[in-house]
Amino acid sequence: MTFSLSMVAAVAAGGALGAAARFATTTLAVRLFGHGFPWGTMIVNTAGSFLIGLMIAVMALKWQVGEQVRAFLVTGILGGFTTFSAFALDVATLYERKAVLAAFSYVAGSVGLSLIAIFAGLALGRLLFSP
Repeated sequence: MTFSLSMVAAVAAGGALGAAARFATTTLAVRLFGHGFPWGTMIVNTAGSFLIGLMIAVMALKWQVGEQVRAFLVTGILGGFTTFSAFALDVATLYERKAVLAAFSYVAGSVGLSLIAIFAGLALGRLLFSP
C-alpha cells in the first residue's frame, strides 16, 4: 500500500464514517438491551468481521478497485467500525466487576461469532461473484 496524503485522507474519512456507525450501533444496542452486557460491541465485531470478509471476497472476485478505494472501505470504514480495543476494555471491565463468567462468555461469543461471520462473508462473496 502506498503512503500518501490522499491515502491518509481516504482512511481518515472512512474511519470517521465507521466510527459514527459504531457509535450509532452501540447506542441502539444499549437502548434495546440495557447496560448489563456489552451487546453493542459484540454486534459491531460480528457484523464488521462479516462485512470485511464479504468486501475482501467481492473486491478479489468481482469489483476491482484501486488501493485508495480499498483503503477507504476496508481500513477506513470497516476498520473504524470494528472495535477490538473496546472489546478488550469490555472484557476487563466485566472481569473487574467480578462478572467472570460474563467476561469469558463475552470473549467466546465475540471471537466465535466473528470467526463464523468472516467465513460466512467470504463464502457469500465467493458464491455471488465467483466465475
